[in-house]
Amino acid sequence: MANQLQEQLPSEYLLSENEPYMNSRQLAYFRHKLLQWRAELLSESDRTREQMREEKLRETDLVDQGFSETESAFELRTRDRYRKLIKKIDAALERIEDGSYGFCEETGEEIGLKRLDARPIATLCVEAQERHERIEKLQKIKG
Repeated sequence: MANQLQEQLPSEYLLSENEPYMNSRQLAYFRHKLLQWRAELLSESDRTREQMREEKLRETDLVDQGFSETESAFELRTRDRYRKLIKKIDAALERIEDGSYGFCEETGEEIGLKRLDARPIATLCVEAQERHERIEKLQKIKG
């Protein structure tokens, strides 16, 4: 199925709401977008890991060591964020394969092309997302 999706996507393809929702070309578009994003995150992670390795090899004074450790902590948080994003990307790719991509996991409604184009890992339609955010906000106020 993956090869079939890739073959049906012309390089100049633009999303259009004038075609059936989540047709094979739209799925191929999002699959390509997700795979590209995943590759960029992995590449950035590799660069970060290499930079951190090089930093540790350099001899530094105490001020440089303090700065380096602060920078390392920031980089580790970033890598953790990337790791979580990659898990969400992988889950989105699985949804493309099983046919559930583009539909709200709570209501079953269409998430929408514009929302998915802006956030291709979205699992909730706007209404469900807003409801979750309101509940979260209320819990913070009460907690």
